[in-house]
Amino acid sequence: MEDSKLNRRKFLNQSLITSITAISSRRMFGANDRVSIGIIGCGARNLLKEVLEFSQDTNVEVTAVCDTWRQQREKAVAMIKEASGKEPQQFVHYQDLLAMKGVDAVVIGTPDHQHCRMLTAAARAGKDAYVEKPLAMEMKELIEAVDSVKRYQRIVQCGTQVRSYPSAAAARAFVTSGGLGRILKVEQSRNSYRPYWHQYGERPVRESDVDWKAFLMHRKYRPFDADQYAGWFGYREFSRGPHSNLMVHFIDLVHYITGATVPKRAVTLGGTYRWKDARTAPDSIETIFEYPDEGFLVRYNTTFGTSAGSYLKFFGTRGVLDASRWSWTEPFQVSGEGSGEPDRIEPGTGLPTLESTPHMKNWLECLRNRKPPNAPIEAGYAHSVAVIMADEAYVRGARMVYDPVKRSMRQG
Repeated sequence: MEDSKLNRRKFLNQSLITSITAISSRRMFGANDRVSIGIIGCGARNLLKEVLEFSQDTNVEVTAVCDTWRQQREKAVAMIKEASGKEPQQFVHYQDLLAMKGVDAVVIGTPDHQHCRMLTAAARAGKDAYVEKPLAMEMKELIEAVDSVKRYQRIVQCGTQVRSYPSAAAARAFVTSGGLGRILKVEQSRNSYRPYWHQYGERPVRESDVDWKAFLMHRKYRPFDADQYAGWFGYREFSRGPHSNLMVHFIDLVHYITGATVPKRAVTLGGTYRWKDARTAPDSIETIFEYPDEGFLVRYNTTFGTSAGSYLKFFGTRGVLDASRWSWTEPFQVSGEGSGEPDRIEPGTGLPTLESTPHMKNWLECLRNRKPPNAPIEAGYAHSVAVIMADEAYVRGARMVYDPVKRSMRQG
């Protein structure tokens, strides 16, 4: 009986501590309160530059940086000092940065295999986050991260910034108003002569300048490999391939413009056909998704070895929305091409001009007003499910089927 009371008291005390922690983590910012940002991953994605660009407008400051590569840390410190006159604290391990009570939110711009673990830890530490895409490489880590974000009521922006461009907002307004009619299919072919990981792998890196174990994180240990560290995009342990990198922007745009959530089925073929080297990511990939509830198919292709044949188009009963211009920021084009319907899009039709807030600025503003950002955790979950389905289909050589109730996928 006494043990039962003791266990009950222990449970109540733990519940109280959890409640107090959750409440205290929901800091509300006043108009004059400056929000403190920590940068985890100071590499080539220029997320720090974007934070600094909007720091004055949104009243934020970067107070800490973390990176496993010494030169990248030092470069980030110099940028911050030049912009603000203050020198941020430096860390090699992200856990030390998250332990700082003065940091309110973090920007996670690290290799793909680290995203979910860092986001989960940030949420549990009571910190909001901007996290690069893809959000996840595996379903287990994805579910844990999403559940943690929701449990601790964090403001999270996923790094699919294309949906924050005015052109994407205009396309969404056009499609959701019925401008394209009923969507039949969406396709993208995004090609290049060389894989993007080549340029990253060319960066010189010395073992003495990095924390190799911290980079590997939960991946199996192996002796230091400069190419794996610098060119991690080309290795499947750290990034699955173009379908987990380039395709993410495309599939998120499909979800954003059409209102679709996650695909039901996926098939994938691919391999390394042109650039045969030590890297393990495929240089060619072809994926088809089915969205039966919405009634359309989505196709994605990347071929490295040629830069010809790139396009991005939405096909509907009233015509075509062409988003093939690679600046992303230019207005998408619409036409009645291919339609035999009496209400096909008339010649000369254009998309409306809409304003939108830059992706990073939107997140920084949401830290204060606590509104959902443009690419909330639900958007990250949806694009991750598509990416994981595509990769499982590629590895297994089988069609994958997603179960939204169980949040799982199987062959079928």
